Amino acid sequence: MSRLYLLDTNMVSYAFKGKSPAARLHLTSLGFDEVASISVITEAELLYGMAKSKGGERSRKSLEWFLMRLKVHPWERETAAVYASLRVRQESMGKSLGALDMQIAAHAVALGAILVTNDQAFQHVPDLVGLENWATDL
Repeated sequence: MSRLYLLDTNMVSYAFKGKSPAARLHLTSLGFDEVASISVITEAELLYGMAKSKGGERSRKSLEWFLMRLKVHPWERETAAVYASLRVRQESMGKSLGALDMQIAAHAVALGAILVTNDQAFQHVPDLVGLENWATDL
């Protein structure tokens, strides 16, 4: 059985921009039984960031090339159901996340994926299969 990693937006950004050589190395060194992926929510955040920065055609094509190497998971009805129960549980614990982070966390839970992030807020999501930070050099 393969190990599925769901990269949060910050981790993809660190690897793509080269801000974290450790994250990039980890991503490029995955074993044959390990799959790096992102949520369509992360893809939207990255495309928004690219559009806002006006990085130009070359930057956009570089991001598209980078994203083609990752599996992008669509938002499914099962994920929506996980989101609803996770959000209620997090709010009742007083540990709510931002809207997009909550959706990414729910996606990781629904997929049974290890969430890869540098964001400490995800430590308060008990339903995650696993949580890793590949940007150990930041």
